[in-house]
Amino acid sequence: MTDQPTGAADFPAARSLGLFGAVNARDLGGYRTAGGLVLRAGVALRSDGLNRLTDEDLGRLAGLGLRRIVDLRSRDEVREAGADRTADGMTLHHLPVFAVDFDIHATLRSALAERDPAGQRALLGDGRAGAMMTGLYRWFVTDSIAREQFGRVLRLLAEPGASPLLFHCSAGKDRTGWTAAVLLTALGVDRETVFTDYLLTNERSAAVVGTVLESLRVRGLMSEPELLLPVFRAERHYLEAAFEEVGAGWPDFDAFWADGLGLDGGVLAGLRANLLEPGVPSGLAAPVGATAPRTAAEPPVGADVPEA
Repeated sequence: MTDQPTGAADFPAARSLGLFGAVNARDLGGYRTAGGLVLRAGVALRSDGLNRLTDEDLGRLAGLGLRRIVDLRSRDEVREAGADRTADGMTLHHLPVFAVDFDIHATLRSALAERDPAGQRALLGDGRAGAMMTGLYRWFVTDSIAREQFGRVLRLLAEPGASPLLFHCSAGKDRTGWTAAVLLTALGVDRETVFTDYLLTNERSAAVVGTVLESLRVRGLMSEPELLLPVFRAERHYLEAAFEEVGAGWPDFDAFWADGLGLDGGVLAGLRANLLEPGVPSGLAAPVGATAPRTAAEPPVGADVPEA
């Protein structure tokens, strides 16, 4: 018996793109849907910020035929960290997802400006940093403007000729993680595989996080840089909180797709056409959280349908 999620295909899934300036850049290709179809490699890519890409990195992305880049960072993040580096033939879409009440970027800036250990602990310690992150993930689902922005990313992915498309935020963890989770769920990838993909951030970013924390300590900016770990790491319960809000606000994932994200069957069909390997699925996946039966003419979001 294996611990491999049922949505993992036979070849390595979510593999790194090998970018020096974006260590969390990876391919969603290779995940298997409940009906047996596989996400195509090189068409849906997720990443951390592209502001530090090297010329070699740009060459790699150009070699993939990358057409569109979606930047989910706020304008402040772009201004302070730098704009994405792009190459000819790449169209940049800036769709900022920004939460005033859960501004992680501002919190980090305040923590580093504080320099007082007691003040930093008061800001981040005793579970406060983790609670802020959980609140952010719930906000992804409850805020109408955030839902609209996530929906726009999915619409772009569904447009004819849109792929390859890469979407990203700063760390490629939170806003990017939720976008990937919704996308994979809609295509019929099982929930455990969705979590597996989400948690890969910790593997990809471990070295960078360790270097940053040690630098903060050495430079005297924080005496307890580990207070930032809840912000820097992907935690299962963060993503669980977002899915809990979906369940609390809508009867099933289909309803969230239509009412919450404002998406229809045409978008789902476009995603399937663009992102799934052609083939005949072995069966239909049950809709996530479905509470009512459907007819064969109404395949749920998250189910596979044969291509014409």
